Amino acid sequence: MGSNPFIGILYHWIGGFASATNFIPFRGIKRWSWEIYWIVQGVAAWILAPLVIASLFVPHFFAIIQAAPHRSIGFAVLFGMLWGIGGLTFGLSIRYLGIALGYAVSLGLCTAFGTLIPPIYAGEMHTIMNERSGQVILLGILVCLIAVAINGAAGWSKENEITEEEKAEAGETDFSLGRGLLVAVFAGIMSSFFAFGLAAGAPIAAIAKERLVAEGHLDLWQNLPVLVVVLWGGFVTNFVWSVVLILRNKSARQFAGEPGINPMQAAQHAGSIIDPETVDGRLSGSRLSKNYLFAALAGVVWYFQFFFYSLGQTKMGKYDFSSWTLHMASIIIFATLWGIFLKEWTGTSRRTKTLVALGLTLLIGSTLIVGYGNYLKSIQ
Repeated sequence: MGSNPFIGILYHWIGGFASATNFIPFRGIKRWSWEIYWIVQGVAAWILAPLVIASLFVPHFFAIIQAAPHRSIGFAVLFGMLWGIGGLTFGLSIRYLGIALGYAVSLGLCTAFGTLIPPIYAGEMHTIMNERSGQVILLGILVCLIAVAINGAAGWSKENEITEEEKAEAGETDFSLGRGLLVAVFAGIMSSFFAFGLAAGAPIAAIAKERLVAEGHLDLWQNLPVLVVVLWGGFVTNFVWSVVLILRNKSARQFAGEPGINPMQAAQHAGSIIDPETVDGRLSGSRLSKNYLFAALAGVVWYFQFFFYSLGQTKMGKYDFSSWTLHMASIIIFATLWGIFLKEWTGTSRRTKTLVALGLTLLIGSTLIVGYGNYLKSIQ
């Protein structure tokens, strides 16, 4: 199939919306601890959804994996594990900073590190710094870091302005600027390894494309097997950490109905001593089923960000260089809109809201600058 950048942009924005919406179902989960619903959504996001979707759209999926070079699979899984650390800590940054601020800071840094780390790893930074395209990209990264600093200032201002009751109303009972910023920086660095995973899995995509075309199917689906392998690595990291927390907190019984506490829950859902959805001190069958449903839904929604990202890549043609920036920009925009809808900035001053708006504007601007720099590189 030929390229169609307009359709590619549409796919990227759908993926961005899916990513920004991922954490919304978590707010409907009652009386489950973080590690419980995180591992449930992980099974849906990193194991079930990728396998089901790839099997539906890519004939002989498992044969393709078997035919792929072992080295390619190994590195894709390894980089997926490193990226999984970023995904794990990204979840914590949302818990500590809220959806709007957490996404803006974490993904702003992810954009910067995702652009810088690959050329540093490849030893190309000196060349980049002496090319016009590279200088434009570095300018975009600088703007991005300034935007992150402004968002940090907005978070500091918010922390000093809103009450504990307002934090609970927005589902931010664990809001902590200092802890959240540290986690967000680390998440941004580690999340950039997803790009390495996709690059390592390129031979898998090549085999998938060849077989898809040979059997008269759309090559649009060529990247789906790569996603499966990279997400295997991400699952390993998150599974290990979730098990550690489950053992430490002795929360395994929550899978069967023992009540816990959901730290991302809004005040009206927090669950009190007398909870109508508990029976003899345990979650009712309907509530437990809803918890599994919400957690699984969060995982499936999360997976669709990269499903549509992979589709967008195949449609961008010579403009593929802009895929990452389009994806990041759309996520930040939709996450900010969700933050406004969920009243995360209620009770803050005009100064704080101005800082938020300025930080968002600069983040979007930085992605456009980086995209333009990549465009200059593509025409050199």
